[in-house]
Amino acid sequence: MAKEVVKRDGTKEPFDAGKIRNAISMAATEAGLEEEKKKEVVEQVTAVVVGMADTKEEITTSEIKESILAELDNVEPSVSAAWRKYDSENKQA
Repeated sequence: MAKEVVKRDGTKEPFDAGKIRNAISMAATEAGLEEEKKKEVVEQVTAVVVGMADTKEEITTSEIKESILAELDNVEPSVSAAWRKYDSENKQA
């Protein structure tokens, strides 16, 4: 599994699947998913992203984000739309 995440500014921090779960959960809440559906989406998407991270020593935040959004597009497009809306409103890359 990826031991480190390389952030946009080049700094590194330990990989934390909990941060991925939290980000997906917040987007699912914003999209208005019911609690049970939200849990399903969070677990399914997190599993895919962690599986992808398992193949690397390091992973960038942009790789994580791309993987999350690609999976959300397949699983629950309303959540990926909420994520993208938040990003555009907050000018995050």
